[in-house]
Amino acid sequence: MTLRTRITLLTAGLLLVTLVVLGLALEGLFRNFLHRNLRQELQEASNQVVRLLNLGGQALLEAGLPASLYAELQLLPEEDPALLAKEGGISLQKSPALGSQRLLLREADYRTLLEQGEVWARAELPREGPPLRLLVYARRVEVNLSGTTWKGLLLVGRPVEDLEATLNQFARLYTGTALLVLLLAVLLARNLVARALEPLEWVARRAEAMPERPEPLPEPQGRDEVAALVRALNGMLSRMQKAFEAQTRFLQDASHELRTPVTAILGHVGYLLRRTPLTEAQRESLEVVKREAERMGKLVSDLLDLSQSGTWRMEPVPVRVLDLLEEVREEFARSFEGEIQVEAPPELYVRGDPDRLHQVLANLVNNALKAGAKTVWLRAFDLGERGVIRVEDDGEGIPKEHLPHLFERFYRVDKARDRERGGSGLGLAIVKAILEAHGGEIWVESEVGQGTAFSFSLPSAAPPPPPG
Repeated sequence: MTLRTRITLLTAGLLLVTLVVLGLALEGLFRNFLHRNLRQELQEASNQVVRLLNLGGQALLEAGLPASLYAELQLLPEEDPALLAKEGGISLQKSPALGSQRLLLREADYRTLLEQGEVWARAELPREGPPLRLLVYARRVEVNLSGTTWKGLLLVGRPVEDLEATLNQFARLYTGTALLVLLLAVLLARNLVARALEPLEWVARRAEAMPERPEPLPEPQGRDEVAALVRALNGMLSRMQKAFEAQTRFLQDASHELRTPVTAILGHVGYLLRRTPLTEAQRESLEVVKREAERMGKLVSDLLDLSQSGTWRMEPVPVRVLDLLEEVREEFARSFEGEIQVEAPPELYVRGDPDRLHQVLANLVNNALKAGAKTVWLRAFDLGERGVIRVEDDGEGIPKEHLPHLFERFYRVDKARDRERGGSGLGLAIVKAILEAHGGEIWVESEVGQGTAFSFSLPSAAPPPPPG
C-alpha cells in the first residue's frame, strides 16, 4: 500500500470517526430537546386541567386541552395497580382525540404513580396496523362532585410518532450530508496528498532512472523538506561517487603494478625450466611457482577487467545466437574430451557486443568443465522481445546454500578446489557485469550430483540487413 493511500485512508478514517461521534452527539441533543419540549407541553396541559378542576369548571378536557392531546380523567375507587392496569379507574372525562378508547398504563407505572403521585410512562392505543405509541404524564388529582371530593388520576399523552419521524428525518439528512462531506474530503485529501508527495515521487523516479554510476539530482527551488532531502541525497551520491572512483583507481593501479612483477616471475621461472639443469625437487618447486604465478596473473587480469566494467567500450550489433554458440563449441572442442551440444533457433538474434558475449559463454563453459562435466548443452530460446541462452552441464552441481552468492566478487563454493583449478572468484562477477551492461540478467539452477544450468536473457534484435 502506497504512502498516498495510507495517508488518505487515515484522513478518511479520522473524519469518519469524527462525523459518527458528532452525529451521535447531535442526535442525542436533538432527541433530548424534543422530549424535553414534549414533556413540558404535557406538564403545562396537565396543570391547566388541574386549575380548571380547582375552579369547578365543566367539560374540563374539551375546553382545557388541545385537540392533539390524548387525556382521561379517572376516579380512583380502589388503589390496586393490577386492577388499574387491567380496567383502569372510573372514566369521568376523556379528550375528543381518545374517542371510545381507554388510556391505560402498565402495572409498574400505576404502582409508581400511586406511591409518588406522578409518573412518566409509555402507552399504546390499538389501531389498524401498528399500535399508536404515546408518551403519557400521569398524576394524582382530587375531583369535587356534588360537594364530595374523590381521589382521581389525570393522564395526559401525546403520540411520539412525529417526534420519531423528525429524528429519523434528521438522521437521514445528517447521514447523507456526512457521506457527501466524507467523499469530498477523501477526494480533497487525495489531491492534497498527491500534491504534497509529487516532489518525493519525482525524486524517486529520477533515482530509479539513474545509471549505474550515480549522478547528482537536480535540486528544486526553495528550502522546504523536499529540497533538503534532495541536497542530502546529492551529498550522499557525491561521496559514493568519490568512493567508487577511488576504488576503481586503486584496482586499476594495483592491477597495473602487479602485472610487472608477475610477468617477471613467469619469465624467470620459464627461463630456469627451459635452460638450466634441475633436480626433480627443484623442477617440482618451479612448477608450483609457475602455476601460482599464472593464477595470480589471471586474478590481476580479472581485477583490471572488473574495475573497467563501467567504462567498457561495447558496440552492440545484432548477433546470431546459433553462430555464437557454434564458435564457443569449436573453441572448447579441441581440448574437451566430452561432448558439447548446441540447440538454437536459426532465426534468433540478440543485441550485444559479440566479443563480450563470447567472453560470457566461454566463462560459463569453462566453469562447467572445471565442475567435471562430461556433456555440456548450449541451448537458446526465443521469447519474443527477449532471447534466453542456457548453459547446462552434468557436472557435480552446486549446493543450494551457495546459489545466492555465486555472482559475488571473490566468492568460491569450494575454496581449496577452486584454488587448485586456478579460479580467481571473479569470473561470474564479470559475467554478471557484462550482461547488466547489455540490459540482460542471469540466474542459476543447480542440484548436487545432477549438474548446473546458467541462464541469461538479452534483448532480441532483428536480423541485420543483407550487405548491399
